[in-house]
Amino acid sequence: MSNKHVDILIVGAGLSGIGAACHLTRKAPNRTYAILERRERIGGTWDLFKYPGIRSDSDMFTLGYNFRPWTGGKVLADGPSIKQYVHDTARENNVEQHIQYGLAVVSAEWSGTDKCWTLTARKEATGETVTFTTSFLVGCTGYYNYDAGYKPDFPGEADFGGQIVHPQHWPEDLDYTGKRVVVIGSGATAITLVPTMAEETAHITMLQRSPSYIMAMPDTDKVSMAMNKVLPKKWVFSMTRGRNILIQRGLYLACQRWPDRARKLLISHMHKQAPNIDVRHFSPSYMPWDQRLCAAPDGDFFTSLRSGKADIATDHIERFDETGIVLKSVQHLEADL
Repeated sequence: MSNKHVDILIVGAGLSGIGAACHLTRKAPNRTYAILERRERIGGTWDLFKYPGIRSDSDMFTLGYNFRPWTGGKVLADGPSIKQYVHDTARENNVEQHIQYGLAVVSAEWSGTDKCWTLTARKEATGETVTFTTSFLVGCTGYYNYDAGYKPDFPGEADFGGQIVHPQHWPEDLDYTGKRVVVIGSGATAITLVPTMAEETAHITMLQRSPSYIMAMPDTDKVSMAMNKVLPKKWVFSMTRGRNILIQRGLYLACQRWPDRARKLLISHMHKQAPNIDVRHFSPSYMPWDQRLCAAPDGDFFTSLRSGKADIATDHIERFDETGIVLKSVQHLEADL
């Protein structure tokens, strides 16, 4: 067992952990710190997930670091671009030398007497135990289990003759060309998967217990791209970031102040985007921004619905069978994947 003390200890080397370290490097250069990362690479979410079309569902001018302008053209950036952005930020701020990889935090205990934290971590490669003490602990670990994504147990899964895949553990060699696919869920991951996979599948269905609010938004910020040609990039980033924060905050407050109006407006927006889909599939039971709003860059999700390559089923799963999923309404969804 070895022991080490630092002023600040950061757990996690993803977007948040690297951001916290950069702020420390810039604003508290006399403080010592370390980053503990269980995996062997920087990036967190953006290194872990490999499913088709993975992207942010927040615009990069607000998701990105305020001290390092996002200059990419896309508003909702793809996963590899975000991962590279995190890598470049860590390298430019000399953060990489502070990261210790392969360390899984086992416990964290606070001592009011000593005014410090004691963390016990395990080196996953060797099983060796390492102890850290620190005056300030910053948790940047995300909110889900990196070992295994949540997966309900559906009756009859063992009878299914096709393949069941969780997006968190996407096989690199998975070929879904010409297959019938059912995506269970209607959150941000589903809204990303459906239009991306629809380009190659025979047909894809998004199966949802209840609808979500989905808003089409531009894939690129043409105004910012134009301003970048004539103004310093830092100025453009700052102005765009401020503008987007005001728009998002205003949208949220409007939805809270006038929920019924906002609900009608968003349902109308979705139905106009895909008029061939029954409006009940676009009618959530909750009010706007009681849950996060899903974003569809350039309305790609709705484009796949209009084309007929994708559709939506709103129902509960009764069971799996050999060829697909039986719904509680007795409808049967044929599926290979």
